[in-house]
Amino acid sequence: MEPEKLKSIVESIIFVSGEPIKLIKIAEVTDATEAEVEGAIAGLNEDYILNRGLRIVRIKDTIQMVTNPDNAGFVAELVKSEIQENLSQAALEVLSIVAYRGPISRAEIEAIRGVNCSFTLRALLIRGLLDRTENIKDNRRYLYNISFDFLKKLGMDSVEKLPDWKALSKREDLEADKVLEEGSVKGSIDEAPVV
Repeated sequence: MEPEKLKSIVESIIFVSGEPIKLIKIAEVTDATEAEVEGAIAGLNEDYILNRGLRIVRIKDTIQMVTNPDNAGFVAELVKSEIQENLSQAALEVLSIVAYRGPISRAEIEAIRGVNCSFTLRALLIRGLLDRTENIKDNRRYLYNISFDFLKKLGMDSVEKLPDWKALSKREDLEADKVLEEGSVKGSIDEAPVV
């Protein structure tokens, strides 16, 4: 594969990941060697140094895309406004999925919703509405669950007191494992009940 094409693919993968990702995972996805992936990352960082808004940071064999520290004030203002604004439709959907299906992984949430939700999860974590814990089945992924703050804001002491919790938490057509196996949710999102 041409180095510029690999660089483009690696950039897309890191961006979409939204969380730290291992070099070996990128190598597997791209059918490239780790050395080739490292070269692509070095090339991206060279591009980013030229007054760009992104950087790639590395800790051992894991990398993540981050914002340029020079832009921290502007990014902080955006995050602050996200926290202070009302929840978006996407945030409400993710909260509902986590409340009724948690603990649940990001991949399972995305399989149910059909779209990437890493930024939505980040915003909900910042607001303190979700908790993130390590997944003992897969150390590379996290599990998300609603937080005590979420329950306090709703005035509830348990998720089981959510409307229709017993029925919706057991709906087989929304089981994340089945959705991941089948590759999509049966029916359209418009047909699914609001939870």
